[in-house]
Amino acid sequence: MLNLINDPWIPVIRAGSSAVIRPDQIAEADVERLDWQRADLNLACMELLIGLIYLAHPCTNRAAPPDAATLRNALARLAPAFNLLGDGPLFLQDMEALEGEPNPPDMLFIDSAGASTAKKNADLMVRRGRYEGLQLPVAAMALFAMQAFAPSGGAGNRTSMRGGGPMVTLVRPEADGLWPLIWANVPHGTPLPADDLHKLPWMRETVSSKPEGVVMVPEEGSQSAPAPQVFFGQPRRLRLVENGGVVTGVIQRPYGNNYQQWLHPLSPYYKDATGQVLPVHPKPGVFGYRNWRGVLLTSDKGLKPQVLTTYLKDVKAAKCSLIVAGWAMDNMKPQDFIWSEQPVFTLSEKTEFAATDMVEAAEAAGFALRVCVRDGGDDNRALAALEGFYNATQGPFEALLAKMAADGAVRHDAWLKSLRKAALVEFDAAVLPGLPDLAESKREAAIKARGKLLAAFSGFGLGKSIYGPLGLVAQKKKETV
Repeated sequence: MLNLINDPWIPVIRAGSSAVIRPDQIAEADVERLDWQRADLNLACMELLIGLIYLAHPCTNRAAPPDAATLRNALARLAPAFNLLGDGPLFLQDMEALEGEPNPPDMLFIDSAGASTAKKNADLMVRRGRYEGLQLPVAAMALFAMQAFAPSGGAGNRTSMRGGGPMVTLVRPEADGLWPLIWANVPHGTPLPADDLHKLPWMRETVSSKPEGVVMVPEEGSQSAPAPQVFFGQPRRLRLVENGGVVTGVIQRPYGNNYQQWLHPLSPYYKDATGQVLPVHPKPGVFGYRNWRGVLLTSDKGLKPQVLTTYLKDVKAAKCSLIVAGWAMDNMKPQDFIWSEQPVFTLSEKTEFAATDMVEAAEAAGFALRVCVRDGGDDNRALAALEGFYNATQGPFEALLAKMAADGAVRHDAWLKSLRKAALVEFDAAVLPGLPDLAESKREAAIKARGKLLAAFSGFGLGKSIYGPLGLVAQKKKETV
């Protein structure tokens, strides 16, 4: 009935063709990539594989990954904890045989409508009734994804260890294939012994979190080497219902594990105004350099993902990129699923802080552009102009950081020129078309707004917030044309 360690169940592209493999077979050289039909399942499967390798054969030497035979032997002791159906403890499911009316199996997908939403016909941006039955591999992967990314879902339905829809960050090394990607993200630690399988939450009775004070916190000292539960949190109390080898329903009960204070190595965190450390969540839209602070760049309040800092320590002068992915949520409503790959630059402390200042200056420049487009009489195009501005400056930002990584020289003057050029192009495209045909008052407003934008890039008015982070001094004469 599917054991996730012993049986082949993971769809991949292998030597250019579709195949299904066991977890240990990811270390075979011709396995290219995962091949689930949904991007969120591909992401979740990467996390699952990283977690399995961490339990069985954590990293001790990044340069010496285990081979497939070694992995198979190491993973074998975990097999009793990874049955999906049948008797005994079941993977990521409540130990009790839960009673009640099953929900449709598509409740395991974040972008599916909940029962209340469907009943009210309010599922405009989410979908209902897509999956009448799930094949066991898909059900297993969807179950893991729900537990790992669980959004808020009504009274007592707990969010994931990182809150609803966390940002997931994965190091992608230069080497091709699935195994180098997975191994690059496996934390350092010690293997989980066979007699410690009870440390996985489904291998013991669920402690109900119905009393508000009952929370699940990490054991003291577990943040230096992640506890097994970090990769296998179980916030939702679920039991799969199977009929003829297909999962046809899911029984859910509220008040599963209520996680607090956990730090996941595959996610960035930040400190709020009270000093509390919280996980970063994706925002809808394109993930670009404006989102790098606290993820790829040092920030006063941000904590970069542990997986990235560990990899850069392990592999000197590493050339890699960072996959940034996850569901952007509005409470329990999915807004967007992002998947982006961003370059990683090896910067000195000086140039990394300078890069962070460049992002702050860009935000100020974007604000100035948006204000001036609105002043110019085209409020409807202000947001589009802002998005165009960030897209146009992504390449110059990366090019400047590559030079800064190479020679250690700060290039704030060059960055200001790039910001100015992109802002003026976006302003002119948004405001100037048809200008001669406008009423005199509107033409004057547009011309005045352009002068205001030029003045900002000379360091006056709104430009003080651009020049400040860059440490530049305003020009003596502000431009007016």
